[in-house]
Amino acid sequence: MANRLDKILSTMGYGSRKQVKELVKSGSVTVDGEVIKDSSIHVDTNVQNVYVNGEKIEYKEYVYIMMNKPRGVISATEDEFGHETVIDLLDDRYQGYKLSCAGRLDIDTEGLMIISNDGQLVHSIISPKKQVVKKYYCIVENVITDKDMREFEKGVVLADGYKCLPARLEKISDKEAFVYITEGKFHQIKRMFYARRNNVRYLKRVQIGGLELDAELDTGEYRELLEDEIKKIFG
Repeated sequence: MANRLDKILSTMGYGSRKQVKELVKSGSVTVDGEVIKDSSIHVDTNVQNVYVNGEKIEYKEYVYIMMNKPRGVISATEDEFGHETVIDLLDDRYQGYKLSCAGRLDIDTEGLMIISNDGQLVHSIISPKKQVVKKYYCIVENVITDKDMREFEKGVVLADGYKCLPARLEKISDKEAFVYITEGKFHQIKRMFYARRNNVRYLKRVQIGGLELDAELDTGEYRELLEDEIKKIFG
């Protein structure tokens, strides 16, 4: 698919449209070996080779990123209070894309984040109607009981009276469990355990749909998703 050259270059972090225009005018950009001076031309990077200062660019209309979010980082594109965001952790080549987080994690929660500029995919992941299951590993303060598991399955009633959708609580040990939910209310898992007179000490999202967090990614690391991995989310 052909796009304007200035859009492609600004998306890839080469500056604003005005800055890209000056870059192109300087003779730094070639398309199929020809120096280009008009930044408004349309280019199809699938069939044409675009070079900036001798370096070939690889343009993608959509990007899909898996990140292992660390504690202390906000899962948002920006933060008015100056906290570091997941977008801040990304390389400059992603900064031109209008990225969104497909479901948020609390600032002190770690784990799987999907970041993309594909609005339809992001909406499908976070919409309760799509029933995309999110799996979390948690460590809690008190012993998890059989009654806790039954209450999670029925739908825990939070302190404010909201009844959560049915969830699954899979006990690993007395104070460890996997929690599976299909919605994403603010501090939901913490509030669910609090309603059961328990407190979450550690929380990490490890799976969204059929996509598991890559065990090779340390906290703060990320990589682009493969095509078959994107399909796994809803598979």
